Amino acid sequence: MSYLCNGLQQYKVRAIRKVIIISLSDMKRLLFLMMMMMGMLVTQAADCPYLTFETTDGNKISVSTESLTLTISGTTLTAGNQSFTLVNLSKMYFSTTDESTTGISETMVADLDEATDIYDLKGNKVSRSQMQKGVYIVKTPKGTFKVTAK
Repeated sequence: MSYLCNGLQQYKVRAIRKVIIISLSDMKRLLFLMMMMMGMLVTQAADCPYLTFETTDGNKISVSTESLTLTISGTTLTAGNQSFTLVNLSKMYFSTTDESTTGISETMVADLDEATDIYDLKGNKVSRSQMQKGVYIVKTPKGTFKVTAK
């Protein structure tokens, strides 16, 4: 009887050793795969000088990848000097240019030629010939712009 119990214990030890060996083998494969992925990430980051974050409201903020440190604390991601709430992030990707959204775009004179409506800041509709120095709201087929006349 004691031989049977001793044999079962040895069998259990052998079975546990096999599980550990299989687990170590899988861990080695996983570690190798992770190292390969990190190598690809470093290569991709080297080709792209910016890491761009897109929020759920469509704003984009680009952060330089040079000496970049990423920190996650609770629900906040800090990248360089920018902080993001994780639930407000929709995308994060490497980019070759600074894609930060500033909300300011340059209006060309051609856009003013296409103006359908021009308003002063009091809301009065004015013609292009009535524009003096000041700020105006100009509506064009491409969008509505705030324009400074000099």
